[in-house]
Amino acid sequence: MKENFRATLKVNGISIEANPFVEEFLARTTVGAVSSLKEAEDIKSLKIHQKKGNIEISVNGKDIPLTPFPNDIISSTLVGMVSVLKGVGEIDSVDINVEVK
Repeated sequence: MKENFRATLKVNGISIEANPFVEEFLARTTVGAVSSLKEAEDIKSLKIHQKKGNIEISVNGKDIPLTPFPNDIISSTLVGMVSVLKGVGEIDSVDINVEVK
């Protein structure tokens, strides 16, 4: 996989600065998880909003419906990833935007 990624992260509505390693790890992990979902092929842009365990995903501007199982896996993965970052305390919401170039 040789794509270039641009990722932004907000936790509880506050932007979290990410060094290049964290930005790429976040982007690759979220794109990898979402690319396994139906209707999520050829990801160029990805938006994920997680609030209290509920996930909303948009791929290339199209909303992707989720059943409970992928919702829970993606939600738990996101919270686990961002909870260890500097400056992140209790997590009520997570917003991730990824652009694949």
